[in-house]
Amino acid sequence: MTATITPPSPPPSTTTTSAGQRLAAAPWPELAAPAALLVLVLVFGALDSTFLTTGNIDAILQASAILVVLAVGQTFVVATAGIDLSVASTMTLGAVVLGQVYSSGAGIFWAILAGVAAATLVGLLNGLIIAKGGITDFIVTLGTLSAASGLALIISDGKPQPVLSGFMLRLSADGIGILTWSVLVAIVVAVIAHVVLFHSRLGVHVLAVGGSTEAARATGVKTVRVKMAVYLISGLLAGIAGVLLVARVGAAEPASNTGFLLNSVAAVVLGGVSLFGGRATIIGPVVGALLLASLVNGLTLLGVSQFYQPLAVGVVVVLAAFLTRFQK
Repeated sequence: MTATITPPSPPPSTTTTSAGQRLAAAPWPELAAPAALLVLVLVFGALDSTFLTTGNIDAILQASAILVVLAVGQTFVVATAGIDLSVASTMTLGAVVLGQVYSSGAGIFWAILAGVAAATLVGLLNGLIIAKGGITDFIVTLGTLSAASGLALIISDGKPQPVLSGFMLRLSADGIGILTWSVLVAIVVAVIAHVVLFHSRLGVHVLAVGGSTEAARATGVKTVRVKMAVYLISGLLAGIAGVLLVARVGAAEPASNTGFLLNSVAAVVLGGVSLFGGRATIIGPVVGALLLASLVNGLTLLGVSQFYQPLAVGVVVVLAAFLTRFQK
């Protein structure tokens, strides 16, 4: 399901519809991710018999859980025609704060709360500067990307902090069937985000701001608050992703993984969310995240060098960006 806010259609014309207009009206940009995922599953399943085994499917789902949460947060920002370049660094900072608080002797729940709060604070800061300061989102989030990365290194002294907690171990290992608790958390996040985007006033306002900020303001939408809200949501979900990351690796790593940033944007665009704003979906980015996780997993099973994997993801990103030209 995709929600779109578009300006009124122009008066009917007797001119023959152009090829570009037919492509723009076609639904295939939204169907690209599901179709590509199906092709990947069929191809990798045929090339390697272990790809469709229960254990490998579980590995793909766990690998995609973190990216799903990040992509959902990025979706809200992109829906307003913005972008959050700091999501990976924000996630890292939240993870490091979690690790430091836990190592100080505090309980794991207090550590989780501190980590999520730290990431949410970064999102709030982004929203305040962008919405009230009137500074371009690209510049602001590029700055906080560097600042959050540096702060994470300072707090941790550049050293990973092990988080040996039974709760975190169960979060990544236990669950219901092949769905671990981490995967279930990602599913819950996606469901809540879907409800917010399609069945709340905030969701309507987010799409309105993305469609036309001036038009939204003229109809009474508090555009400043909406922009602050989407970056706050992005920061909050980056904090939750940080918790899932710590649970998966068993430690708080201070080195920021910029691959999560690239993949979060790729998953959003692959999912049919327009980079020009006003058009969004939650299911699409979730499928996009699964597609990227399956791509990396399949290439690994086939013995393709890790040096080529970023190249493959990069090609997917460019193709995904190409699709957006039909959604403008």
